[in-house]
Amino acid sequence: MLSRLRIAAVALALLACTSLARDFTPPDAEARRAAIGRTDLLPALFRQAFAEDDDFAPIAKPERGDWLAAHKEDGQTFDQFLDSNPQRPDEARPKIYILPLGNVTTERSPSLARLQEFATAFFQLETVVLPAAEIDDKSFRPRLNPHSKRRQIYTISVLGYLSFKLPADAYCLLGVTMEDLYPAASWNYVFGQASLSERVGVYSFVRYDPEFFGEARSKTDASLILRRSCKVLAHESVHMFGLPHCIYFQCLENGSNSLPETDRKPLELCPVCLRKLRYSVGFDLVKRYRDLEKFYRSAGWEDDAAWVQRRLKKLAAAEGK
Repeated sequence: MLSRLRIAAVALALLACTSLARDFTPPDAEARRAAIGRTDLLPALFRQAFAEDDDFAPIAKPERGDWLAAHKEDGQTFDQFLDSNPQRPDEARPKIYILPLGNVTTERSPSLARLQEFATAFFQLETVVLPAAEIDDKSFRPRLNPHSKRRQIYTISVLGYLSFKLPADAYCLLGVTMEDLYPAASWNYVFGQASLSERVGVYSFVRYDPEFFGEARSKTDASLILRRSCKVLAHESVHMFGLPHCIYFQCLENGSNSLPETDRKPLELCPVCLRKLRYSVGFDLVKRYRDLEKFYRSAGWEDDAAWVQRRLKKLAAAEGK
């Protein structure tokens, strides 16, 4: 079974060994427009939603150690996405499920209820949190990290386990854990990994807590841990809708090689990736933004809420409201 898992986009990870730097040239404006695809025949609201404007920064030249400085990625245009015949939720498989693995209710963990609320707003799909499952040491192949000497579990084994747990009405199943993860013997760690074909993913939140690195926690850490956790959950889950990493804009779907690089990424999707996800799910763009704004304000993320509010005003203006 594991050999048949076509693992997609090991993202948000740090290699054990330094990769050779690659000469990535950010796409120019013409290439970005081509990636978005033709929109001239779409209604005004969609033309505005998928237009490049000052709310979306073009991707920058990667710094040494960044994901695109170490990994060659060609990107995927909207037209290429359509040609890939991506899987989509339907009436038989309309739900996202979250399965906690081990104890994910400690004071160091993000709130599962808040993650459920965020996923519902972000994907506009019903999201269900399942009862926690025990960590299966026999199946999950734990090891001690050769650098940190901390315990980790093997993502490929976890994905195989999750593929057998996928509910019949699930579009995808997300395993969340406070266990550290590794995807191969040569890797130091990974924050998350997903399989497009099996529609399962696993995400660890343990490295989002400053205490993991021996640092004292502050009053703002709970909000920071939740924001980082929402990012990895959304980033890896988006892969299961057929989207690879984004190379066109500063985007949630950019790859990341480190926690600082992850923190620099926005929480939202660029026009290319938003158009793809909207095609897959078919959500109401305005309702999605309103739901996200409500969540961001309740979380105290005023900058994110203000960004969404700007988007809503532009969409309303496009419709003449």
